[in-house]
Amino acid sequence: MTRRAVLSDIHGNLLALEAVVADAEARGCDAFVNLGDIVSGPMWPAETADYLMARDWPTIAGNHERQVLTLPDTRLSRADRFAKAALSDAQKAWMAALPVDLWLSEEVYCTHARPGNDHEYWLESVTPDGLRPASEAEIVARMGDYRAALTFHGHSHLPRMVELFDGRIIVNPGSVGLPAYADDEPFAHAVETGGPDARYCIFDDVSEEVTFHAVAYDHKAAARKAEAEGSESWGRYLREGLAR
Repeated sequence: MTRRAVLSDIHGNLLALEAVVADAEARGCDAFVNLGDIVSGPMWPAETADYLMARDWPTIAGNHERQVLTLPDTRLSRADRFAKAALSDAQKAWMAALPVDLWLSEEVYCTHARPGNDHEYWLESVTPDGLRPASEAEIVARMGDYRAALTFHGHSHLPRMVELFDGRIIVNPGSVGLPAYADDEPFAHAVETGGPDARYCIFDDVSEEVTFHAVAYDHKAAARKAEAEGSESWGRYLREGLAR
């Protein structure tokens, strides 16, 4: 039997990560999987990389890993530039070796944003008025050729589970390290969960049950760290769980 904690979007928030791991272990988790966007953020990128490298969980790369490793500094966000400057060559090599997706079994698939695309939303659609839940037709169209019974993905930071008409299930566990953020592509919009807790989910492969969890941690310390590194916006996101 495997009781697996599914984590995503840690964003260098080591305090949140440690709290989630402690909570998951207390709930009987004996395995972990990490869905990407691991270190980018004005907090503890190198320390977060060391923590994960030592544990060697099944891990996939998110769009921020790709950006840090491939884009010139002039095209990187402040969060990506901070992470890139903090990471050692060994840590960058670990990131470069991460796959973009993985199968936990013949029926359970993991990707960062959506199959074949690490940056565009899957269960949400972006409009000039902000995000809205994607329709089932939109979700299926974005799935491509993948036909997993259960798919885990991250990227949007919004905890959600969708069961399609044919029984396939798609799950976003939410973000471990960044409950809110503001984005400006293709339209200005905000993503927020309404609180500062770290979020993840647990998958029990015997009962096939997925449960969502929110974990309180010292989010004010994480906010102070982001602010000390010059990011008032991240401090607000971490402190309040709100993007406005």
